[in-house]
Amino acid sequence: MLKIFFSEIYHSFIVKKWGWAQQMLFYFLVSGTHSLVTVHQPPVLTTALGHDVIMPCHLNLSHNEKMVTPPVLYWVYITQDGTDNPRLWLPSEKYDGRVELLDNNPNTSSKSILLKNVLWADSGKYQCKVSVITEGDRFRRRGNDTLLMVYDTMILNLTGHNDSLLECKVNVTWDPGFVLSIFHDGCKLQPVDTAPGDADAALPYVTLSETVSLRSKGEYECQLHLNKELVTKSIFNYHAPVAADGADAENAEKNVATTVSEPGVVVFPEPWPLYMALLLVPITILLGLTSALLMLMYKY
Repeated sequence: MLKIFFSEIYHSFIVKKWGWAQQMLFYFLVSGTHSLVTVHQPPVLTTALGHDVIMPCHLNLSHNEKMVTPPVLYWVYITQDGTDNPRLWLPSEKYDGRVELLDNNPNTSSKSILLKNVLWADSGKYQCKVSVITEGDRFRRRGNDTLLMVYDTMILNLTGHNDSLLECKVNVTWDPGFVLSIFHDGCKLQPVDTAPGDADAALPYVTLSETVSLRSKGEYECQLHLNKELVTKSIFNYHAPVAADGADAENAEKNVATTVSEPGVVVFPEPWPLYMALLLVPITILLGLTSALLMLMYKY
C-alpha cells in the first residue's frame, strides 16, 4: 500500500510538472506574440546594370505595441570579412547621392530605399536594421540579409564566323543559380556550345553564353533564370532565305563563272559604234548624190 501511495504521488507530481511546463510555454508564446517586433526584407533582388532598384524593408509591430518615438533606420552593406561595413542609409561616402528613402514619414512601417545607377560593385548582401522604442520595451531588430544580383544587357545574334549559329551572351554577378536557355517557338533547344562562366577574382562578373543551331524561320528567345525565376530575356526573329531564290542565285553565279573562266575564250563587247559607222557611209553617199542631182536640175 505504501508503495502504491508513493507511486501515485510521483505520477501526480509528473503530471503537475508537465502541466506547469505547458503553461509556461504557452505564456511565453502568447507574451511573445504580444511583443512581436520584426523586420522583413527579401532574400534576393536582381537588377540591370546602370538601372535603379528598390530595396524593400518593412517594420512589423503587433497591434498591442505602440511606438513612443520614431524608429531609427540603418541599411548596411555586409562585407565578407564582416568589418567596416559601409552604410547604405544613412549614406556613407560610397553611396552618397545614390540613395533615397522612399517614405519620408518617420512613423510609417515602410523603411524601403531606392538605390540609383547600380554598379557591379553594388553586388552583395545588405541588411536592414531598425531601433524601436515602444510603450513596453526597447527593441533593436535586423532583417535577414538581402542579396543583390546584377546583370548586364543580353546580346542575342548570329555568330560572326557562322550564320547558321545563334549565340546568346550576358554578364552577371557570379551565382550558380543563373542559367541561360534558348527557345525556338516555345521549344527549348539543345545547345551546341555553352559556357557557364568561371569566376575571376579580377572581374566583378562572369560571362554566360549559349550557342544553338538555327533550325528554321521563326522566333528565337533567350532567357536568363535565377533559381527558376525569369530575370530577363531577348528575342531574335529569324527569316530563312527562300530556297528557290537561293538556288537561282547560286546557278546564276555558276553560269557567270563558267562563261568567264572557259579557257581560250575572250569575251568582247558588241561593236555598236562600228555598225553605226558602216550604216552611215552609204546613207552619206546617197544623200551627196541626191544633193548633186538636185543642184544640176535646178541649174538647167
